[in-house]
Amino acid sequence: MQDISTIENIRLLVDTFYGKIRQQPLLGPIFNGAIGNRWPEHLDKMYRFWQTVLLEEHTYHGSPFLPHANMPLDQRHFDAWLQLWHETVDAHFSGIKAEEAKWRAHKMAGMFLSKIEYYRNTGSKPLL
Repeated sequence: MQDISTIENIRLLVDTFYGKIRQQPLLGPIFNGAIGNRWPEHLDKMYRFWQTVLLEEHTYHGSPFLPHANMPLDQRHFDAWLQLWHETVDAHFSGIKAEEAKWRAHKMAGMFLSKIEYYRNTGSKPLL
């Protein structure tokens, strides 16, 4: 297997991963409800996000946390998300960037969950 090194690799990873997400019983209804018929736009944004993160080609601009701030998510959602992410990466890629993709997803999930719980418990609102 090859490592993640091109935008085509990113597209394969993102498309395969979100195909699984859409069918997953816990996550599918949340993602499908939030994204609705805007999947092409969401996937394009995810290509740019992971291209920026993994390939260091700065095509993503934005704040990835804000759309998730008020979602009804808890540890089990992030555990399921990470499981699917790891399965998808491992099924298609091997190497330094593949390991980085899993590490970054783990760090991002922990940070998102921590912030969601903070805002939920304090009644605070995230800064725009």
